[in-house]
Amino acid sequence: MPTAMNWAVAGSSGLIGSALVRRLEQEGHEVTTLRRGVHWDPPRRWVAPGTLAGVDVVVNLAGAGIGDRRWNPRYKELVRASRVDGTAALAEALAGLGPGADGRPRTFLAVSAVGYYGADAGDRLLTEDSPAGTDFLARLCTEWEAAAGPARAAGQRVVHPRLGLVLTAAGGVLGRMLRPFRLGLGARLGSGRQYLSWITREDAVSALVHLASADALDGPVNVTGPEPATNAQLTAALGRALHRPAGLAAPAAALRLALGREMADETLLASQRALPTRLQGSGFAFRDPDLAGALRAALSDR
Repeated sequence: MPTAMNWAVAGSSGLIGSALVRRLEQEGHEVTTLRRGVHWDPPRRWVAPGTLAGVDVVVNLAGAGIGDRRWNPRYKELVRASRVDGTAALAEALAGLGPGADGRPRTFLAVSAVGYYGADAGDRLLTEDSPAGTDFLARLCTEWEAAAGPARAAGQRVVHPRLGLVLTAAGGVLGRMLRPFRLGLGARLGSGRQYLSWITREDAVSALVHLASADALDGPVNVTGPEPATNAQLTAALGRALHRPAGLAAPAAALRLALGREMADETLLASQRALPTRLQGSGFAFRDPDLAGALRAALSDR
């Protein structure tokens, strides 16, 4: 069992946060789940005094859902502010603290996403050294990561886990896909050639726990599976896993009409072929490295 640590988790009610808290408590860690109005207030960039005292690891998973609503300027600002302000609040609070009880810098897992690389990366292999994109989500990720600057400047260890598409039947993208696929209405999106950097929820949580103790790592780390798949490959694999046909196609034009061009192009039609180069180099072992096995695990993850 890993050495027990004290964690503070923001976004503990989400798909990843809830699973992370369960894992940490099972492993004997102390966990503080940050509640708005009690422990912190992201819009005010406020953290209650003493909240992070004695904490070894802070992880921020909070943020408004990217795909929860059709985008408009007001909702895009909510998506941006919910991530940037929360990260900044925690970073500024960490900056005022010294080392942890063991004398090491505290660790801030300031979560980001593979959207950093832009929606039009095509089939290029993306590592943590690849440049940022220029669209809305790429600019958001760049600002989101930069908001952790005060903690880094104060000598704390800051890691940016760039999450890919998290596969779980409990919700998220896969959860929304299951009903039409089970009805035999599974469809590839657009050309189907766009790459998806996926990871099971179990592996995503394991990666966060691993990164908390991987002291040699800081900065960006792609938290994605080792075998990115095209949308067509994911569609076919999910159809096989559910024993349902999945031969339909949703034209890009129809998706853009339904969601708006910007949202469709940066979410459903985006292509990011990110590799977990630094994560694997640090010794992390995936439980679900291949797509077929990952889907089997995800479908039982409720």
